[in-house]
Amino acid sequence: TTEIYTLSLHDALPIFLPGVALALFASMKVKSTFARASQIPSRTGYTGAGIAQAILDAEGIHDVGIEPTEGHLSDHYDPKAKVLRLSPDVYSGRSLAAAGVAAHEVGHAIQHARGYAPLALRNSIVPMASIGSSLSWIFIMIGIAAMLQPLAIVGCALFTMVVIFQVVNLPVEFNASRRARQVLLSNGLVTTVEDREIGKVLNAAAM
Repeated sequence: TTEIYTLSLHDALPIFLPGVALALFASMKVKSTFARASQIPSRTGYTGAGIAQAILDAEGIHDVGIEPTEGHLSDHYDPKAKVLRLSPDVYSGRSLAAAGVAAHEVGHAIQHARGYAPLALRNSIVPMASIGSSLSWIFIMIGIAAMLQPLAIVGCALFTMVVIFQVVNLPVEFNASRRARQVLLSNGLVTTVEDREIGKVLNAAAM
């Protein structure tokens, strides 16, 4: 039984491990890019919250709130409440990192206001992906510890589905960053020199 279990789990690893590698790479990319850009002050002197408000005003969006939230890089747009929730470093930060992350989240608010269909599809799938993300590791760990092959395989499958969702979600994320970058430039919220660094932050935020 142990031999069969080991072989079956070994067969699942080629599917599971690339997902882990992709998730780790994205996390490291975001953190390293944010850390570097955090050392570069924004020319405008705006906080992340200020940048977010300036973009909303420029786009004629007046029904979206901005509020701080706990955590590091926990920034997100809540379409149900129509609220941008920005982490402390972004909400009060005056760096290019804060500007880029805040602008990316406003990009989602712009998508929502403009009726961007892929965003609606993404939002409908998010709850299921969140459940899969939470349960996958539990199933995998218990399955391995208790030598329960089906449970471990289910955990691998759940994690793989989460990764597939994230890959499908990438176009939505990059679209949000593209919209944000255009508004930042067209309204003079960043210079052409700053735009190069902002572009890196926006790409990382999309990941």
